Amino acid sequence: MITPWDPWWSKHSARKIRLSKEGTQLVQPLSEQEPVDEIGSNEFSEIPLGPEVLPPSLSKLSSKEPSPLLTVHQVDISYSYCFTLRLYNGEWRSDPIWSVMVVLSLSSVLSQGGQPETVLEALTHCLEKVCSPPYRHMGGRHFGLDVIDDVSSLLALGNPAMVCALYDMRRMIQEGEEEVKSEKPRKLRRDDISSIKQAERKIYFIMCWVHEQPEEAWSSLAATVTAQKTSVMEFQYCCLAYCCSLTC
Repeated sequence: MITPWDPWWSKHSARKIRLSKEGTQLVQPLSEQEPVDEIGSNEFSEIPLGPEVLPPSLSKLSSKEPSPLLTVHQVDISYSYCFTLRLYNGEWRSDPIWSVMVVLSLSSVLSQGGQPETVLEALTHCLEKVCSPPYRHMGGRHFGLDVIDDVSSLLALGNPAMVCALYDMRRMIQEGEEEVKSEKPRKLRRDDISSIKQAERKIYFIMCWVHEQPEEAWSSLAATVTAQKTSVMEFQYCCLAYCCSLTC
């Protein structure tokens, strides 16, 4: 009975996202005529805003060179974001604590210090989580495979859209943390709160890194994600066949 949610990254207006030259707050082209709904808002209102202050350069955050695996980590993080928004029909604020828990349970990079080395490895891990008992009833494998298309679409939009997505994730985690702190009695343990804080720092670092990347890098990564979807499907079929052979 719930109206299917149309992800913001699939809308025509998402291709026109612009940030200021400094990478700050989302700039919207007011002169263009965008589709307007019955309450007078347009598609741009559905796109999360970018940061309000200039993201610092990576050199100020770390003296080390950024890992070449950060592109793969971005795939992992993007998957957890797209899945969570799909799961909550775009309204993560309806339950920020458990939205954060979903993100952390899917992303090995944010929750376990995972270091996936290939796009296939990152996608396979996420799909295995989606097919696990806690999420299987929410759509399972087919839903998980569709989210891979979401990841590819988001990456193809380039730096501005990904900065907005990561900043939206950061807001989600911050609001989840504040809600945890205000709860009495608390539903989550100290370890969970520590994991939330660590994830927030990682997302902020990735956001600053994304902001500095050349635009052309993302179309290539999006194409890789699309190509690897077939490999993920083949891997899942092999695992299913193997599991069936064990039960026979």
